[in-house]
Amino acid sequence: MNLVVLDGYTLNPGDLSWDNLQQKGNLTVYDRTPLQDIVERAKDAEAVFTNKVPLNADTLGKLPKLRYIGVLATGYNIIDVAVAKQRGVVVSNVPGYGTDSVVQMTFALLLELCQRVQRHSDSVSKGKWSRSPDFCFWEYPLVELSGKTLGIIGFGDIGQRVADVASAFGMKVLGYSRTHTDQSHRRNFSWASLDELLEQSDVVSIHCPLTPATQGLIHAGTLAKMKKSAFLLNTSRGPIIVEEDLADALKRGQLAGAGLDVLSAEPPPSDHPLIGIENCLITPHISWATREARSRMMEKVVANWVAYLQGQPIHVVNT
Repeated sequence: MNLVVLDGYTLNPGDLSWDNLQQKGNLTVYDRTPLQDIVERAKDAEAVFTNKVPLNADTLGKLPKLRYIGVLATGYNIIDVAVAKQRGVVVSNVPGYGTDSVVQMTFALLLELCQRVQRHSDSVSKGKWSRSPDFCFWEYPLVELSGKTLGIIGFGDIGQRVADVASAFGMKVLGYSRTHTDQSHRRNFSWASLDELLEQSDVVSIHCPLTPATQGLIHAGTLAKMKKSAFLLNTSRGPIIVEEDLADALKRGQLAGAGLDVLSAEPPPSDHPLIGIENCLITPHISWATREARSRMMEKVVANWVAYLQGQPIHVVNT
Protein backbone atom coordinates (compact mmCIF):
# COMPACT_ATOMS: atom_id res chain seq x y z
CA MET A 1 0.00 0.00 0.00
CA ASN A 2 1.41 3.38 -1.03
CA LEU A 3 1.71 6.04 1.68
CA VAL A 4 2.74 9.63 0.96
CA VAL A 5 3.67 12.33 3.46
CA LEU A 6 3.27 15.67 1.70
CA ASP A 7 4.93 17.99 4.21
CA GLY A 8 6.90 16.04 6.77
CA TYR A 9 9.64 18.50 7.64
CA THR A 10 7.90 20.46 10.38
CA LEU A 11 6.91 17.27 12.19
CA ASN A 12 10.28 15.64 11.66
CA PRO A 13 13.15 17.95 10.69
CA GLY A 14 15.54 15.09 11.40
CA ASP A 15 15.27 14.45 15.14
CA LEU A 16 12.52 11.81 14.89
CA SER A 17 12.06 8.68 12.75
CA TRP A 18 9.54 7.61 10.14
CA ASP A 19 10.50 3.93 10.62
CA ASN A 20 7.29 2.85 12.37
CA LEU A 21 5.16 4.27 9.57
CA GLN A 22 7.55 2.88 6.95
CA GLN A 23 6.87 -0.60 8.30
CA LYS A 24 3.15 -0.18 7.59
CA GLY A 25 3.39 0.51 3.85
CA ASN A 26 5.44 1.76 0.94
CA LEU A 27 6.26 5.19 2.35
CA THR A 28 7.42 8.28 0.48
CA VAL A 29 8.16 11.39 2.55
CA TYR A 30 8.39 14.88 1.07
CA ASP A 31 9.65 17.71 3.25
CA ARG A 32 7.38 20.17 1.47
CA THR A 33 4.95 20.00 -1.44
CA PRO A 34 4.07 23.01 -3.63
CA LEU A 35 0.40 23.27 -4.53
CA GLN A 36 1.05 22.44 -8.16
CA ASP A 37 2.74 19.15 -7.21
CA ILE A 38 0.10 17.72 -4.86
CA VAL A 39 -1.73 15.59 -7.41
CA GLU A 40 1.40 14.29 -9.08
CA ARG A 41 2.93 13.20 -5.79
CA ALA A 42 -0.27 11.72 -4.35
CA LYS A 43 -1.88 10.20 -7.45
CA ASP A 44 -0.85 6.60 -6.64
CA ALA A 45 -1.32 6.83 -2.89
CA GLU A 46 -3.98 4.99 -0.92
CA ALA A 47 -3.04 7.10 2.13
CA VAL A 48 -1.85 10.69 2.27
CA PHE A 49 -0.51 12.43 5.35
CA THR A 50 -0.58 16.22 5.52
CA ASN A 51 -0.10 19.00 8.01
CA LYS A 52 -0.68 22.21 6.07
CA VAL A 53 -0.80 21.09 2.43
CA PRO A 54 -4.48 21.57 1.48
CA LEU A 55 -6.64 18.83 0.04
CA ASN A 56 -9.65 20.62 -1.42
CA ALA A 57 -12.54 19.26 -3.46
CA ASP A 58 -10.77 19.71 -6.79
CA THR A 59 -7.62 17.95 -5.58
CA LEU A 60 -9.55 15.09 -3.99
CA GLY A 61 -11.39 14.56 -7.27
CA LYS A 62 -8.04 13.88 -8.95
CA LEU A 63 -6.95 11.22 -6.46
CA PRO A 64 -9.16 8.19 -7.25
CA LYS A 65 -6.97 5.73 -5.31
CA LEU A 66 -7.07 7.72 -2.09
CA ARG A 67 -8.79 5.98 0.84
CA TYR A 68 -7.28 7.61 3.90
CA ILE A 69 -6.01 11.05 4.96
CA GLY A 70 -3.89 11.30 8.09
CA VAL A 71 -3.78 14.85 9.41
CA LEU A 72 -0.44 15.65 11.04
CA ALA A 73 -2.19 18.09 13.36
CA THR A 74 -5.32 18.56 15.42
CA GLY A 75 -6.91 21.17 13.17
CA TYR A 76 -8.18 19.88 9.82
CA ASN A 77 -9.59 23.01 8.16
CA ILE A 78 -7.18 22.51 5.22
CA ILE A 79 -9.18 19.44 4.12
CA ASP A 80 -12.61 19.38 2.50
CA VAL A 81 -13.91 16.74 4.89
CA ALA A 82 -17.39 16.69 3.37
CA VAL A 83 -16.08 15.82 -0.09
CA ALA A 84 -13.70 13.28 1.45
CA LYS A 85 -16.67 11.59 3.11
CA GLN A 86 -18.60 11.56 -0.17
CA ARG A 87 -15.67 9.83 -1.82
CA GLY A 88 -15.36 7.28 0.99
CA VAL A 89 -12.07 8.71 2.26
CA VAL A 90 -11.50 8.46 6.01
CA VAL A 91 -9.91 11.53 7.61
CA SER A 92 -8.23 11.13 11.01
CA ASN A 93 -6.57 13.87 13.03
CA VAL A 94 -4.30 13.82 16.08
CA PRO A 95 -5.95 15.38 19.13
CA GLY A 96 -4.26 15.93 22.46
CA TYR A 97 -0.62 15.47 21.47
CA GLY A 98 0.47 19.03 22.21
CA THR A 99 -1.74 20.19 25.06
CA ASP A 100 1.05 20.74 27.58
CA SER A 101 3.29 22.45 25.03
CA VAL A 102 0.54 24.84 23.89
CA VAL A 103 -0.30 25.70 27.50
CA GLN A 104 3.37 26.37 28.16
CA MET A 105 3.59 28.66 25.12
CA THR A 106 0.44 30.50 26.16
CA PHE A 107 2.04 31.48 29.44
CA ALA A 108 5.40 32.16 27.82
CA LEU A 109 3.68 34.83 25.73
CA LEU A 110 1.71 36.15 28.68
CA LEU A 111 4.69 36.34 31.01
CA GLU A 112 6.74 38.12 28.37
CA LEU A 113 3.98 40.70 28.04
CA CYS A 114 3.89 41.09 31.83
CA GLN A 115 7.64 41.19 32.53
CA ARG A 116 9.33 41.88 29.17
CA VAL A 117 12.13 39.55 30.21
CA GLN A 118 13.85 39.39 26.83
CA ARG A 119 13.67 43.10 26.18
CA HIS A 120 14.98 43.97 29.64
CA SER A 121 17.76 41.44 29.16
CA ASP A 122 18.58 43.09 25.83
CA SER A 123 18.71 46.47 27.60
CA VAL A 124 21.23 45.10 30.10
CA SER A 125 23.32 43.70 27.24
CA LYS A 126 23.33 47.17 25.68
CA GLY A 127 24.76 48.65 28.87
CA LYS A 128 21.67 50.47 30.11
CA TRP A 129 21.82 48.94 33.59
CA SER A 130 25.50 49.75 33.87
CA ARG A 131 24.69 53.38 33.09
CA SER A 132 21.67 53.53 35.39
CA PRO A 133 21.84 55.90 38.40
CA ASP A 134 19.63 53.45 40.34
CA PHE A 135 20.08 49.83 41.41
CA CYS A 136 17.22 48.79 39.10
CA PHE A 137 15.24 50.15 36.20
CA TRP A 138 12.42 49.06 33.91
CA GLU A 139 11.45 50.23 30.48
CA TYR A 140 7.95 48.73 30.34
CA PRO A 141 5.11 48.46 32.87
CA LEU A 142 5.44 45.32 35.02
CA VAL A 143 2.21 43.41 35.61
CA GLU A 144 1.34 40.95 38.38
CA LEU A 145 -1.11 38.22 37.40
CA SER A 146 -2.45 37.36 40.85
CA GLY A 147 -5.98 38.68 41.23
CA LYS A 148 -6.37 39.38 37.51
CA THR A 149 -9.09 37.74 35.39
CA LEU A 150 -8.25 35.39 32.51
CA GLY A 151 -10.96 34.87 29.91
CA ILE A 152 -10.60 31.64 27.94
CA ILE A 153 -12.38 31.34 24.60
CA GLY A 154 -12.77 27.62 23.94
CA PHE A 155 -12.81 25.41 27.02
CA GLY A 156 -11.67 22.05 25.72
CA ASP A 157 -8.61 20.16 26.93
CA ILE A 158 -6.19 23.01 26.25
CA GLY A 159 -8.48 25.69 27.62
CA GLN A 160 -8.99 23.72 30.82
CA ARG A 161 -5.27 23.18 31.30
CA VAL A 162 -4.70 26.90 30.78
CA ALA A 163 -7.28 27.47 33.53
CA ASP A 164 -5.35 25.12 35.82
CA VAL A 165 -2.15 27.10 35.39
CA ALA A 166 -3.97 30.42 35.70
CA SER A 167 -5.35 29.28 39.06
CA ALA A 168 -1.80 28.52 40.22
CA PHE A 169 -0.96 32.15 39.48
CA GLY A 170 -3.92 33.24 41.59
CA MET A 171 -6.03 34.38 38.65
CA LYS A 172 -9.80 34.30 38.33
CA VAL A 173 -11.04 32.45 35.24
CA LEU A 174 -13.97 33.07 32.91
CA GLY A 175 -14.85 30.44 30.30
CA TYR A 176 -16.70 30.80 27.01
CA SER A 177 -17.64 27.67 25.08
CA ARG A 178 -20.43 26.16 23.01
CA THR A 179 -20.98 23.55 25.72
CA HIS A 180 -20.74 24.02 29.47
CA THR A 181 -19.07 21.03 31.09
CA ASP A 182 -19.06 20.51 34.84
CA GLN A 183 -16.39 22.76 36.30
CA SER A 184 -17.67 22.73 39.88
CA HIS A 185 -14.25 21.65 41.14
CA ARG A 186 -12.74 24.97 40.12
CA ARG A 187 -12.38 27.89 42.47
CA ASN A 188 -12.79 31.42 41.11
CA PHE A 189 -14.30 30.13 37.86
CA SER A 190 -17.51 31.01 36.07
CA TRP A 191 -19.02 30.65 32.62
CA ALA A 192 -19.61 33.86 30.71
CA SER A 193 -21.04 35.10 27.45
CA LEU A 194 -18.50 36.33 24.94
CA ASP A 195 -19.37 39.96 25.68
CA GLU A 196 -19.06 39.42 29.43
CA LEU A 197 -15.73 37.69 29.01
CA LEU A 198 -14.30 40.45 26.83
CA GLU A 199 -15.52 43.22 29.11
CA GLN A 200 -14.32 41.68 32.38
CA SER A 201 -11.03 39.99 31.46
CA ASP A 202 -7.54 41.37 31.98
CA VAL A 203 -6.23 38.66 29.66
CA VAL A 204 -8.15 36.94 26.85
CA SER A 205 -6.71 33.68 25.53
CA ILE A 206 -8.07 31.92 22.44
CA HIS A 207 -8.21 28.11 22.40
CA CYS A 208 -11.08 27.29 20.04
CA PRO A 209 -10.86 25.61 16.63
CA LEU A 210 -11.19 27.53 13.38
CA THR A 211 -14.72 27.04 12.04
CA PRO A 212 -17.11 29.23 10.05
CA ALA A 213 -18.54 30.32 13.41
CA THR A 214 -15.17 31.36 14.88
CA GLN A 215 -13.53 32.89 11.80
CA GLY A 216 -13.25 36.60 12.45
CA LEU A 217 -14.65 36.18 15.96
CA ILE A 218 -12.29 38.86 17.25
CA HIS A 219 -12.81 42.04 15.24
CA ALA A 220 -13.10 45.80 15.75
CA GLY A 221 -16.42 45.45 17.54
CA THR A 222 -15.32 42.77 19.97
CA LEU A 223 -11.93 44.39 20.56
CA ALA A 224 -13.73 47.61 21.54
CA LYS A 225 -15.35 45.72 24.42
CA MET A 226 -12.00 44.82 26.00
CA LYS A 227 -10.20 46.81 28.68
CA LYS A 228 -7.47 49.13 27.46
CA SER A 229 -5.16 47.44 29.95
CA ALA A 230 -5.93 43.93 28.63
CA PHE A 231 -3.75 41.47 26.75
CA LEU A 232 -4.97 39.23 23.91
CA LEU A 233 -3.35 35.83 23.30
CA ASN A 234 -3.85 33.47 20.36
CA THR A 235 -2.21 30.04 20.12
CA SER A 236 -5.09 28.54 18.14
CA ARG A 237 -5.62 29.67 14.53
CA GLY A 238 -4.83 33.05 12.98
CA PRO A 239 -8.08 33.72 11.07
CA ILE A 240 -10.04 33.78 14.34
CA ILE A 241 -8.74 37.35 14.62
CA VAL A 242 -9.30 40.09 12.04
CA GLU A 243 -5.68 41.14 12.03
CA GLU A 244 -6.12 44.59 10.53
CA ASP A 245 -8.55 45.41 13.34
CA LEU A 246 -6.15 44.14 16.00
CA ALA A 247 -3.29 46.16 14.50
CA ASP A 248 -5.43 49.28 14.60
CA ALA A 249 -6.49 48.64 18.20
CA LEU A 250 -2.89 48.15 19.33
CA LYS A 251 -1.64 51.26 17.55
CA ARG A 252 -4.41 53.38 19.04
CA GLY A 253 -3.78 52.12 22.56
CA GLN A 254 -7.17 50.44 22.70
CA LEU A 255 -5.39 47.31 23.94
CA ALA A 256 -2.25 46.96 26.08
CA GLY A 257 -0.70 44.16 24.07
CA ALA A 258 -1.06 40.91 22.17
CA GLY A 259 0.85 37.63 22.08
CA LEU A 260 0.32 35.59 18.91
CA ASP A 261 1.76 32.25 17.86
CA VAL A 262 -0.45 32.05 14.76
CA LEU A 263 -1.37 34.34 11.87
CA SER A 264 -3.83 34.09 9.01
CA ALA A 265 -1.01 33.59 6.49
CA GLU A 266 1.92 31.38 7.48
CA PRO A 267 4.56 32.37 6.71
CA PRO A 268 3.26 35.95 6.67
CA PRO A 269 4.12 38.57 4.08
CA SER A 270 6.83 40.98 5.19
CA ASP A 271 4.28 43.82 5.22
CA HIS A 272 1.84 42.00 7.50
CA PRO A 273 -0.04 44.66 9.52
CA LEU A 274 0.94 43.19 12.92
CA ILE A 275 4.66 42.74 12.32
CA GLY A 276 6.73 45.45 13.95
CA ILE A 277 4.10 46.77 16.35
CA GLU A 278 5.87 47.42 19.66
CA ASN A 279 3.29 45.84 21.95
CA CYS A 280 2.61 42.79 19.75
CA LEU A 281 4.65 39.64 20.29
CA ILE A 282 4.62 37.19 17.36
CA THR A 283 6.21 33.75 17.34
CA PRO A 284 6.33 31.50 14.24
CA HIS A 285 3.63 28.91 15.10
CA ILE A 286 5.86 26.93 17.45
CA SER A 287 3.61 26.18 20.42
CA TRP A 288 3.08 22.63 19.10
CA ALA A 289 6.71 22.03 18.11
CA THR A 290 8.54 20.81 21.20
CA ARG A 291 10.29 17.53 20.51
CA GLU A 292 8.14 15.89 23.15
CA ALA A 293 4.91 16.99 21.48
CA ARG A 294 6.10 16.06 18.00
CA SER A 295 7.17 12.64 19.24
CA ARG A 296 3.70 12.05 20.66
CA MET A 297 2.18 13.14 17.37
CA MET A 298 4.34 10.70 15.41
CA GLU A 299 3.21 7.86 17.67
CA LYS A 300 -0.45 8.80 17.29
CA VAL A 301 -0.18 9.19 13.50
CA VAL A 302 1.04 5.59 13.30
CA ALA A 303 -1.63 4.42 15.75
CA ASN A 304 -4.34 6.08 13.64
CA TRP A 305 -3.09 4.35 10.52
CA VAL A 306 -2.87 0.94 12.22
CA ALA A 307 -6.43 1.34 13.52
CA TYR A 308 -7.60 2.09 9.97
CA LEU A 309 -5.82 -0.97 8.61
CA GLN A 310 -7.55 -3.08 11.27
CA GLY A 311 -10.93 -1.80 10.12
CA GLN A 312 -11.56 0.26 13.24
CA PRO A 313 -10.43 3.82 12.41
CA ILE A 314 -10.04 6.24 15.29
CA HIS A 315 -10.08 10.04 15.61
CA VAL A 316 -12.19 10.23 12.46
CA VAL A 317 -13.35 13.81 11.80
CA ASN A 318 -15.67 13.18 8.84
CA THR A 319 -18.05 10.52 10.17
